Amino acid sequence: MKKIVILALHLGYGGVERSIVTLANMLAEKKEYEVEIASIYQLYDKPVFPLNERVKVTFLLPKNLTPNREEWKDSLKKKKFFTFLKESAKSVHVLYARKKEMVRYIKNTKADVMISSRDFLNEWLGLYGSPSTIKIGWEHNHHHNNMKYATDVVRSAKDLNYFVLVSKDLYRFYKRKMAPYRCKCVYIPNTLDNIPKRKSSLTAKRIISVGRLSPEKGFLDLLKIYQMIEKQYPDWTLEIIGDGTEKKTLQAFIKKTHLEDKVTLAGFQDSDYIAKETQKSSLYIMTSYTESFGIVLLEAMSHGLPCLAFDSAEGAREIITSGRDGYLIRHRNFDAMVKKAEDLIQDEKRRKELGQKGREKMKEFSKEKVILKWIALIEKEG
Repeated sequence: MKKIVILALHLGYGGVERSIVTLANMLAEKKEYEVEIASIYQLYDKPVFPLNERVKVTFLLPKNLTPNREEWKDSLKKKKFFTFLKESAKSVHVLYARKKEMVRYIKNTKADVMISSRDFLNEWLGLYGSPSTIKIGWEHNHHHNNMKYATDVVRSAKDLNYFVLVSKDLYRFYKRKMAPYRCKCVYIPNTLDNIPKRKSSLTAKRIISVGRLSPEKGFLDLLKIYQMIEKQYPDWTLEIIGDGTEKKTLQAFIKKTHLEDKVTLAGFQDSDYIAKETQKSSLYIMTSYTESFGIVLLEAMSHGLPCLAFDSAEGAREIITSGRDGYLIRHRNFDAMVKKAEDLIQDEKRRKELGQKGREKMKEFSKEKVILKWIALIEKEG
């Protein structure tokens, strides 16, 4: 039996974390694999996304030792000198502990395959992983033309055996960059753990969007776009599922524009809740500035929802074929986004046509296809 270990920062909310759990679940379905996730931090009592009972989870740091970035920033902003010193000391301690414990784990754990999910984990795996272990890096983030970031990623992965990229765009980019090194680039897209058997009826007057409430996700832009839509179609509502640093900003905008009865900020929710709310919606709008893959678009398509996104989100370009299963809006043009949304609001038949094509596209990203790619990689040197 082969032992496969996935190295994670945490198992809380996030696209990377969801992908880690999905991969672990798929691998655990194969009886010939023993699957373990080694997570640095334990943010919650149990992993947020449901895990197969055959997947072992090892948390490397005690539950009370977690990142304190927000507390550190708050103490700096409020000029609380002694609190700032205390939080600074804790931050240094946490960073030291996470490296010490992960390096110890990598050195002492006998695994046939180790998969790292962050650039700093790539580096530690390359430096300290056993020569007999197949070492795989897994890049989820787009460089967004930040060449310093891209250079750091290349440096982190150069001593690995393989480097998995979740989009064709990233694969082409890093294949060129990694050419001088022995590490081989491989394209394997993300997938969903489960694809619903039923699709949305697309009759409810509801728009939905899911993601972390952070600036790069553009949810303030979504509220501005919805405000324009609501003037013409006041019976259509919007639900945003997710939490993050932008929550207070979004709440203030909703209050200022008197949209309290029309917009729901649902906060962090589990996958069952997201599936239920997506199932009873009729349109998915993504306003991210950047997006490496856009797994939320796959989820929306799996329920038969037509998807709208700005083409600034690289991952959206990977998934949406504009005019076939949704629309990509160029140059972050709000008026164009509103026009496409209103066209679909008016035309239920067109919503269903796009939604059906999206469901068909899911075959390209099906669990059955994606797991075969991972198995081929894992068994390549077996």
